[in-house]
Amino acid sequence: MFSIGDFARLGLVSVRMLRHYDAIGLLRPAQVDPVTGYRSYQAAQLSRLNRIVAIKDLGFTLEQVSTILDEKVSAEELHGMVRLRRAQLEAQISADLARLRGVETRLRTIETEGRLGAAEVVLKSVSPVRVAELSARAASYEAEDIGPVIGPLFGELCRRVEAAGVRVTGPGVAYYEEEDDGSVMVHACLPAAADSGDFTIVDLPRIDTAATIIHQGAMEAAGPTFQALAHWIEENGFRALDLAREVSLHCPDNRDEWVTELQIAVTPA
Repeated sequence: MFSIGDFARLGLVSVRMLRHYDAIGLLRPAQVDPVTGYRSYQAAQLSRLNRIVAIKDLGFTLEQVSTILDEKVSAEELHGMVRLRRAQLEAQISADLARLRGVETRLRTIETEGRLGAAEVVLKSVSPVRVAELSARAASYEAEDIGPVIGPLFGELCRRVEAAGVRVTGPGVAYYEEEDDGSVMVHACLPAAADSGDFTIVDLPRIDTAATIIHQGAMEAAGPTFQALAHWIEENGFRALDLAREVSLHCPDNRDEWVTELQIAVTPA
């Protein structure tokens, strides 16, 4: 038998926690001295304590822990619960990191306001181009919604184009269309010498005048560049048309080294 202090030390929990578990009937001492009230525990009770702590740390309430233990959860089932909870936590961490990157991008946008030089924007015409295209829907224009859609979309498009033996004739192009419900249709395109395949063939129209700027870095950090381009368009007497594209000029594994040309069709205001 072990005193409550020794049992707490062996189980890596606090004495206060053991007393609480006793009070709610989750883990009763093996013996309580009728005179002193001292609690004593058996080594075999460490097994139940381990399960209590593991299940509680998965995010369950103590009431739920009690119910799960009453159902005599096995070690294998516990491992399954851990795997599920790990996946949930990893998804939450990814979402939090994406949100943090978004905040950092907004801060960079604020810091760089008004710093864009006129030489950074180029007005030019964009020739029409035939592309192989795949499309999918994103919830919004927010980076955490677009990113998980556009990346896999280009990956799948590359796979299908390669499987079809189609020759790619230029850099990848992305464009977006807002739907009536506020969602966004994401289009991933590869200029290709093809008339058919396991993808859609689309002829992207000519842009007579496009205001263009080069963005260097991952696209989720493109906010400052897009907004700088918007300021230039307005300040130089142009009006943006509902036609914009992103042309991937250089896409190495390191996303911070990406080079993308942002194009917005414009007309004199």
